[in-house]
Amino acid sequence: MSLRPGGRLVVASHNAGKVREIEDLLRPLGFRVEGAPAFGIPEPEETGATYEENAILKARAACDETELAALADDSGLSVDALGGAPGIYSARWAGPRRDFAAAMARVARELAGRDPSAKFVCVLALALPGGATRTFRGEVQGKLVFPPRGTKGFGYDPIFVADGMDKTFGEIEPALKHRISHRAKAFEKLRAAIAAKTST
Repeated sequence: MSLRPGGRLVVASHNAGKVREIEDLLRPLGFRVEGAPAFGIPEPEETGATYEENAILKARAACDETELAALADDSGLSVDALGGAPGIYSARWAGPRRDFAAAMARVARELAGRDPSAKFVCVLALALPGGATRTFRGEVQGKLVFPPRGTKGFGYDPIFVADGMDKTFGEIEPALKHRISHRAKAFEKLRAAIAAKTST
């Protein structure tokens, strides 16, 4: 992995909340983070069957387009009683307008009083010019609550309570979420990989 702290890094996402969160998580490494919209990169169709496949597809597309290192995140909510749905289709449940209020309402309807156990999954894919790509996976277990609570997160955060907590990801402070979330766990692995390469 030839990526060095202080270099430019494209975040292959058009989700402003996600780009902002990734920028916060990368700040300790000193990267100059820029979202895909800054380069006019369109969102590729997510045709993969797994988080890993979709993350690699997005990272590789952004890297090839900009000739810069690119980081993509494919994440979603997996509900046990719904057979893991919405899963990799989490964003699509929100529709083209990214209406997550409607998506959360759909989860509530389909869950209909069944076991609220769920988990958030995040897979990061780091693509480098020249073809090298690596993935890093993080998960956090929890349960769903309704109605949605809190406005500090994004996506499905207002209905997800991590194990050992009583507040949703939409209610807790971003600094705390950055320490315990699925994305934070994936980033721990990414940072460790970068540190291992830069120390050799």
